[in-house]
Amino acid sequence: MPAHNNHREEGIEIPYHQIKPDTLRRMIEEFVTRDGTDWAEVGCTLEDKVEQVIRQLKDKKVKVVFDLASQTANLVPR
Repeated sequence: MPAHNNHREEGIEIPYHQIKPDTLRRMIEEFVTRDGTDWAEVGCTLEDKVEQVIRQLKDKKVKVVFDLASQTANLVPR
């Protein structure tokens, strides 16, 4: 078996500013709602959480990564 089949692809970073704003917002909304948290119960809104993630992207604390194997994009800490 070729050695490259044993290598796990980590993904490709995509600069968030190259993603259409509405697409980026949907990605972030999906990301912050994955765990099923009702943000109103913890004292903030979905919009608050989205804005927090946008700030983290701008501050380079989080990045968008496209996984070639699964063909999905995800937000990951730097």
